[in-house]
Amino acid sequence: MLEVRRLRLLAEFATHGTVAATAEALHLTGPAVSQQLAALEKETGLTLLEKHGRALRLTGAGRLLVEHAQVVLADLAAAQADVAALRQGRPGAVRIAAFPSAARVLLPLVWPEPGAQAPRLHLVEHEPDAADEALRQRAVDVAVTHAYSLLPRPLPPGCEQRHLFDEPVELALHPDTADRHGLAPGDKADLAAFAQEAWLVPGADTACHEMTQRACGAAGFVPRAVARASDFGVLTALVARGAGVALVPQLALPAMLEGVSLHPLHSPVRRTVRAVYRAGTAGHPDVAYVLDRLSEAASGRPR
Repeated sequence: MLEVRRLRLLAEFATHGTVAATAEALHLTGPAVSQQLAALEKETGLTLLEKHGRALRLTGAGRLLVEHAQVVLADLAAAQADVAALRQGRPGAVRIAAFPSAARVLLPLVWPEPGAQAPRLHLVEHEPDAADEALRQRAVDVAVTHAYSLLPRPLPPGCEQRHLFDEPVELALHPDTADRHGLAPGDKADLAAFAQEAWLVPGADTACHEMTQRACGAAGFVPRAVARASDFGVLTALVARGAGVALVPQLALPAMLEGVSLHPLHSPVRRTVRAVYRAGTAGHPDVAYVLDRLSEAASGRPR
């Protein structure tokens, strides 16, 4: 009989890649992880790990068992969700990671009103990479992340997703800049025409920065950045001052936007926003509450 906790260790090793990283993620010691993996090999009678230089990697048998383990763990999570639903006990807590504009626009609509019979919510602001990592390490239960059409993001192993919405990325211009390029508000813009403009770009550690680089690269130029900021409110304020131009996803636009002319792109760039969670947990009543409220918030968000 295979032990579930050892299957979980093998699945975590497949995710993290090393014994040390697996031990850190599960708050165990390295020798404890190695001993449990060796015990799993003894249980199966198969070689699941092999040395590759100084590191370990999964064998073909190991990879096959990981696939089965992910199914077993998802089914176990679903069973735990069903048990929680049957108990109909007091709502628990749900930990959520969300990127900044989602945290600003969506999460206030998700948050329960005082006195409501709803789970307690805990929010941490994370860019998508950090949110996915927090989900893998079980530091959060739901991660609200995004992926650009120019920059696809794979679903983390052992996770499922709920699509929330797609939104356009728009070119933000000072009205004088728009006039100079012969654009009325709402007219489509060809990025290639803005190759010589000063550019206001997101911080280099964000997917939004890479999106800007790729969009401009597809238009045939490297943007000349005169300002970098991870807060799109800063970038649009600089646009309104005439400091340069910027690509901004719709959700990231400030609620009060003055002195900025917005333009869709001739070659559209879109951003997909989704809620990611560990496989099998969507049936847990507290997680289901958050996912349903996120869907409602996404459909009712300002456009």
